Amino acid sequence: MTKHEIALKAVETLKSLYPDAICSLEYSDPFELLIATRLSAQCTDARVNMVTPALFQRFKGVDDFADADVEEVGEYIKSCGLYKTKAKDLVKMAQQLREHFDSKVPDSIEALTTLSGVGRKTANLIVGDVYGKPAVVVDTHCIRITKRLGLHNEKDASKIERILKALLPPEESNDFCHRLVLFGRETCTARNPKCDTCPLAVFCTKNL
Repeated sequence: MTKHEIALKAVETLKSLYPDAICSLEYSDPFELLIATRLSAQCTDARVNMVTPALFQRFKGVDDFADADVEEVGEYIKSCGLYKTKAKDLVKMAQQLREHFDSKVPDSIEALTTLSGVGRKTANLIVGDVYGKPAVVVDTHCIRITKRLGLHNEKDASKIERILKALLPPEESNDFCHRLVLFGRETCTARNPKCDTCPLAVFCTKNL
């Protein structure tokens, strides 16, 4: 099978397993998703979802974050790890949105990555989930599973993003990445993956 054929089979198989492909992070508007995604770096989505309700209750929107005391923001997000750096990024990000983007979350990867603490993974998530544009969110699950499937042999996320964009149907790419997260948690785990019951095993290079 070619890489393109493997990618298409993986898309269809995971779509049947997880028809409702949604982001694990909880949010009510684009700015909250931007904040939650920044907090999720080196932190579980479950932990972020525990932290954000109180955070968003205290700081309601771009202006509140832009005018916030960094140390106070840090107190709300301590359990997310790297909280001092993340708190600085959240405040700076809000200030940049207010100053350069009329307090609105931009809809392009190029604009989003000008914001403090926002890399391509976060930008792709916003572009895909909020604005419905083709996107490839390259997180640890995506890197691990697509490498096992033989779609690439890379470690660099930007290179993997380019490779997957060329292989995946644009209209499926964003949901596919969400499904990889669910599949990576349940079956294709980092350690001791459940290869015996894996629906992708027949075309997975890990088993060849």
